[in-house]
Amino acid sequence: MSNQYFIINLRVYLDKDQPTYIGEHSLYKLLSDFSCPGNPDVEFFLLHNAIEFTKKDQSITYLVFSESDAALVGYFSLAIKPISICAANISKTMAKKLARVSILNQKTNSYTTAAYLIAQLGKNYSLPKEQQISGSVLLGFALKTISNLQYSIEGIIEFLECEDNDFLLNFYIQNHFKPFDTRTTIPTHNGKAHQLHQLLKFI
Repeated sequence: MSNQYFIINLRVYLDKDQPTYIGEHSLYKLLSDFSCPGNPDVEFFLLHNAIEFTKKDQSITYLVFSESDAALVGYFSLAIKPISICAANISKTMAKKLARVSILNQKTNSYTTAAYLIAQLGKNYSLPKEQQISGSVLLGFALKTISNLQYSIEGIIEFLECEDNDFLLNFYIQNHFKPFDTRTTIPTHNGKAHQLHQLLKFI
């Protein structure tokens, strides 16, 4: 299934030294057909933030295209972020692994470490259903990309945050992510705060 797609780092479209350079105007046009009505934040990020975040090194967005017709089927964005994990929320086995690469705050009994964040993950619903990429394949591309990075620069944890949605939560749990906390967002472009589940997975 994965050989039906190819992945492009957004940087190559913005780097004038690369033969793939197309510039911001053309890149916005390329992204404009992306639609994710079930998760407006995912759509908003790609259409309004992905380019600036990539330019400022806040996160890197990877576009996933269909091999057959080069249609944009989805994307994911990655970053390296610090996280704090309460020891009471994880197993002793997980705590032992964390202890090797993190700092334990004795007062709060929580571990602080750097981890790979899957900041965004979204599929393009503007395509006919038979042409849409599956969530599992898209997540697999994100995990494979992190695995390749880990081979070069180390790191043992990947994490993500998802909406308070049973389908999404079960999807990530089925893909071996473990819930470790929740947080409430600050109001975003839509003016609303909401709860996010935080999940982690050892690489």
